Amino acid sequence: MAGPVPELEDRATRCARRLCEADRVLLASHIDADGLTSAAIAAQALERAGLPFETVFEKQLDEEAIAAIAATDYDTVLFTDFGSGQLDVIGEHEDAGAFTPVIADHHQPADRDTEYHLNPLLFGIDGASELSGAGASYVLARALADLEPGVAADGGATGAAGTTTARADNRDLAALAVVGAVGDMQASGGELQGANERIVEEGVDAGVLETGKDLALYGKQTRPLPKLLEYATDVGIPGISGDEAGSLRFLEDLDLELRREDGEWRRWSGLTSEEKQTVASALVRRAVSRGVPAKKIDQLVGTSYVLSAEPVGTELRDASEFSTLLNATARYERADVGLGVCLGNRSDALERARKLLRNHRRNLSEGIDLVTREGVTHEAHLQWFHAEDRIRETIVGIVAGMAMGNEGISRSKPIVAFAEKTDDEVKVSARGTHGLVRDGLDLSTVMTEASRAVDGDGGGHDVAAGATVPAGREAEFVERADEIVGEQLS
Repeated sequence: MAGPVPELEDRATRCARRLCEADRVLLASHIDADGLTSAAIAAQALERAGLPFETVFEKQLDEEAIAAIAATDYDTVLFTDFGSGQLDVIGEHEDAGAFTPVIADHHQPADRDTEYHLNPLLFGIDGASELSGAGASYVLARALADLEPGVAADGGATGAAGTTTARADNRDLAALAVVGAVGDMQASGGELQGANERIVEEGVDAGVLETGKDLALYGKQTRPLPKLLEYATDVGIPGISGDEAGSLRFLEDLDLELRREDGEWRRWSGLTSEEKQTVASALVRRAVSRGVPAKKIDQLVGTSYVLSAEPVGTELRDASEFSTLLNATARYERADVGLGVCLGNRSDALERARKLLRNHRRNLSEGIDLVTREGVTHEAHLQWFHAEDRIRETIVGIVAGMAMGNEGISRSKPIVAFAEKTDDEVKVSARGTHGLVRDGLDLSTVMTEASRAVDGDGGGHDVAAGATVPAGREAEFVERADEIVGEQLS
């Protein structure tokens, strides 16, 4: 069966065959939502193919982490959602005979290649907007299943269209690939594009995904209706966004039944189609009457990605909420919890993830308040702040992105955030907007070049990237980064 991304099919098959030749595999993955879903897809594909494996997670795949991997007795290492940017270091260990790398990634490759390297950028596909790390893992998973056509990877027989066939050829893993892509901010303009669209189509055909036009607000599954509107600040509707009393008055004026029989607030996911249309139409009218630009109003509606098998009203039902739940696990050193949720643990792992999510939201809120209150420093072409040890280095980038647009924090410049990592190192996170990217911004290049200018290292995507630099050299980093951004946007 043809894979979801024909351009990658031959390379994916070659990588899959190499994995099947291994006695066992070490699976190494990144810790964000895209990394966790990448690992979960790869883990299930390996298990279904009967390949023994062990999973490890790394916050950053630096020289020390790669050396630790090389010191294990695994001859085959599968890297997911990282590895491409570290190929120069990985290649040294490969040349020394430490292990054979198989890489399923979407980040900018280092100036070296290896035989089993699956990356959309090598085939003219944008890894920042058209295929995520989870998407690359999904392409590999489909290739693994295709090596023995007609036989289910779990030993069951294949049949007509349906769940059995979807599991047999790994198309049921498309839902996790979409969660990874959404978590990696690839749904620009309100929907997934490029190769991601083909994965969505496979997920819909497999019965694990549902899509459709819907209100493009975060929290449609879990937030009470008034909170859904109050926290909807991306579009910014005067009298509703950021206004608890205003959002409630708005809803009450629509003459809707706002509470369930048990007295709890209703949620968007529990409204009828007619009720949803009533709210959406009223939001548009309010936005027009308050002078919100038409371009912003268009952003009120986007494509929704719903995981069909998950219960209505839970974080797992919506791809965006699912990805946020995952981000709340590994960023607090509990990658095992996030992986467990992805693999279907709906008891202990899910409850632990929800507790971590509550803590994550509290930390994000406090971080955003801190940055908004203390402000940022504006350079000619970028803006920055240094959180020191007051914001965790694992979430400072998320805070920076969410703070953009708040008072004194521009959306017309990329934002750079610093946070203490160790006594000797500082984490740098940078966030931009898709509009800035269209104008020429490439934060991956900015982070790579500016960090190396101060004896650090970095990389990432055009709209979001990161680096690690020596403590005390932040000013030099900012100066060089500002120069590069200026050159890109000139």
